[in-house]
Amino acid sequence: MFDSKEKPRMDNPNAASAFLGPGSKITGTVKLDSTGRIEGEVEGEIHARDLVIGESAIVKAQVHGATVVVHGTVTGDIHATSRLEIRRPAKVKGNISSSVLVIEEGASFEGKCAMGADIKGSVDAPKAEPKSDKPLANGGMKPPAAFPS
Repeated sequence: MFDSKEKPRMDNPNAASAFLGPGSKITGTVKLDSTGRIEGEVEGEIHARDLVIGESAIVKAQVHGATVVVHGTVTGDIHATSRLEIRRPAKVKGNISSSVLVIEEGASFEGKCAMGADIKGSVDAPKAEPKSDKPLANGGMKPPAAFPS
């Protein structure tokens, strides 16, 4: 009857153990050990296990969580280790990273995106080039981008 792979229903406002209502504003770092829902304003940083950013929310923060669902406005980077959903009428401006990403038609996203099963760092983390113990056959020079015909 219940499939363990079924995605969590985080749209239910009663499912949140912490709630910041419309008209409320927090500046600083918000840390939640469980599910949270934001309908007000947050500036700074948010760390939550699971987080819903509601339609009336205005978030100017770095957001970190396992599962993050956005319906409102976020300016800042979002790092979701498990799943990130950007749903209509959300507006996200910043870099995002997640193992699973869903962007609903009607939502907007502007920034860089990193996806994959092994997302651990931020999207700005530099990628190391694989090193080889073998010297290059051409004396260490990189090959030209294209050969003339």
